[in-house]
Amino acid sequence: MAKHINYRRIYDEPRAGDGTRILVDRVWPRGLRKESAHLDEWMREVAPSTELRRWYGHDPARFDEFRRRYLAELADPQRQAAARHLRELAGRGDLVLLTATRDVEHSQAAVLARWLGERP
Repeated sequence: MAKHINYRRIYDEPRAGDGTRILVDRVWPRGLRKESAHLDEWMREVAPSTELRRWYGHDPARFDEFRRRYLAELADPQRQAAARHLRELAGRGDLVLLTATRDVEHSQAAVLARWLGERP
């Protein structure tokens, strides 16, 4: 298991000791140049589907249902390879999951961080 799994906004400055920095959004963040992102990987495959993202609309009242649906999406066979790769990265060392979402506590990055922390 990873030493530490964090999540935060991609617009925040990188920190010393971040470890592997992974963008977990399906769409590239507005106003951010790729060379300024300081990413190790962009894993669109682990992001929520467009349909789920639109349904959720970042409404905190829908977060519990969003989390349930999102975890079901991660269990889908088409996403297994990406989910497995993310778990492997978490097992190697510190990991920071990045998102453009303003409310990171109610984001897919928060769901993924908890999911990775619970997975063997």
